[in-house]
Amino acid sequence: MYGFLLMIAIIIILILIVAVVQKSTNAICISRKRLEGKTVIVTGGTAGMGLHIATDLADRGAKVIVACPFEKEGINARKQIVQETENENVIFKLLDLGSLKSIRKFAADIVQNEDRLDILINNAGIGVPGDFLTPDGMNFIMQVNYYGAFLLTLLLLPLLKKSGKKGEPSRILLTTSVLHNIGQVDIDNLNLTNYWFRLQIYGNSKLCLVLFGNQLAKELKGSHVVVNNVDPGAVGTRIFDSGNKVIGFFLKLVINCMFKTPWLGAQTALHVALDKKAGEVSGGYFQNCRVSRAVKRAYCEDTAERLWKESVTLVQLTKNELEECLRVL
Repeated sequence: MYGFLLMIAIIIILILIVAVVQKSTNAICISRKRLEGKTVIVTGGTAGMGLHIATDLADRGAKVIVACPFEKEGINARKQIVQETENENVIFKLLDLGSLKSIRKFAADIVQNEDRLDILINNAGIGVPGDFLTPDGMNFIMQVNYYGAFLLTLLLLPLLKKSGKKGEPSRILLTTSVLHNIGQVDIDNLNLTNYWFRLQIYGNSKLCLVLFGNQLAKELKGSHVVVNNVDPGAVGTRIFDSGNKVIGFFLKLVINCMFKTPWLGAQTALHVALDKKAGEVSGGYFQNCRVSRAVKRAYCEDTAERLWKESVTLVQLTKNELEECLRVL
């Protein structure tokens, strides 16, 4: 009995040490930049980290467009942001990243009705809710977390290019994860079902985002648009509910206590969206409000190029569309 109690005590002490060390490294965005006259899109901006990001940017005076596939959640989030910031210039739009049709409809609406787009924050993502193909023929987790962001970003590039200028580029953020470290890019098998563990699919999707960010940074040279990946760290959000709600509840509780709350998780994205020096970086990987390094294989140019070509095909971008998206203004 004494040995068992001693072991429990040691485990608790180790947990407390990890929590103290982790909490001491959590950085906070200190930018005071105002955003009057700027337009921002935050996908998944209706809950969790995304809601905190959208609220902060609205509080700085930006026109904020929050997007998600759930109408009731979107309406409530918009109401909450307006109440907290007194900024009425907050818009909710439906966007389902699991549907190429929805992405194209959303992007066409933005390009047609918005004069500018200064910041695109690809924050939306899912955990491991299921291993199945979407009607578009892609793995659901892969499409929502990676392919959807890939298509949306490219379709919005012309407006981002139009809005950026020397010394004040438009900014694209891609939300990756520490689990990109376990990711693999097996081009021929990325979208197979019953092939990977679901957590592996999640890691694959987040590694693909880093590779996409690196390749897109190369494509954007000469334009006034920068693109960077953001790793928020371990954050206690509802993404953990996607596997098992009971386990998810306890995981959120532990992670909120030991690592980051959604508010803390939002800070690196805010830093990359607002900080002047961060705006001078493209193709970067940010953790805790500073430039870091992704896993080594995320910098393989050959893999990035192959993934790019495969992704263009899967999201059904035509050659003419791609050329128009990448055309330097």
